[in-house]
Amino acid sequence: MDEIERIERRLKLHDMRVLMSVVKAGSMHKAAELLATSQPAVSRAIAELEHALGVRLLDRSPSGIEPTQYGQAIIKRGLAVFDELRQGVKDIEFLSDPTSGELRIGCSVHAASGPVLAVIDRLTRRHPRMVFDVITGPVLTVCRDLTERRVELVITRIAEFADQDNMVVENLFDDDIVTVAAMKNPWTRRRRIELAELVDESWTLPPRDTGIGAFAIDAFRARGLKPPRATVITYSMHMRNSLLATGRFLTMLPSYSLMLPGKHPSLKALPVALDNARGTIAIITLKNRTLSPLAELFIKTIRTVVKPLANPR
Repeated sequence: MDEIERIERRLKLHDMRVLMSVVKAGSMHKAAELLATSQPAVSRAIAELEHALGVRLLDRSPSGIEPTQYGQAIIKRGLAVFDELRQGVKDIEFLSDPTSGELRIGCSVHAASGPVLAVIDRLTRRHPRMVFDVITGPVLTVCRDLTERRVELVITRIAEFADQDNMVVENLFDDDIVTVAAMKNPWTRRRRIELAELVDESWTLPPRDTGIGAFAIDAFRARGLKPPRATVITYSMHMRNSLLATGRFLTMLPSYSLMLPGKHPSLKALPVALDNARGTIAIITLKNRTLSPLAELFIKTIRTVVKPLANPR
């Protein structure tokens, strides 16, 4: 215990910051530029940190400076320390002015234009000084952003993703993926459609690394069908909606996209049976990470916004 206390007394946040900057920059020279200090000062900070811990934290490689296993271990904890300090500053700012604050959210593009948009619209009407930084991407990407503390919470369709043991998952509502067309598309006049009839239609889909993109391929294969050749593959929901509006294209979307504020009024779900279409939309946060007051307010509000979807009857 005396040894641990000795190390704690000698550890400095400044030196930890320098170490993290060196690893991020890949060299002491670049880190010095980032920190607006001298290279000898950076070298001295690293040396003092290594002396305090009694281990080597950095190695040189052909590609630059890389952390040793000891360096990786202390950096992982350092990220948490600085993140908590940033959260503390945000808490103070929010407490001093509850009408302001900033929140970074990770979500799918569909959640961004559905429940996330609805919550932001509600909160910013009451508190116009609030700022929301919304990062969209596939579930694996936004969950990685969460574990690396680039976002504070994630709203997405639950899927298998790494490091789930370190996350808290709160189910919001269950939802189906549906086949969608514009109201003027001839398929919207049909009361029943077999998936096989749509193989040769013009499709616009997100890439396979997204939940919807992967599901679309699996839905056809589950019926023993060859997946359609998508005419346009894009992450852009705006482009897909514009293509659907022509009346020529089909796509797949979460059904909530057609029900919440931000929905596209000219789109309709087609009566097509899809296997394994039901999934759960959830809030995902990190275990043992104290949420900011604004994050807690956002979560409280989204529970209210999605209540009609969680209890459709």
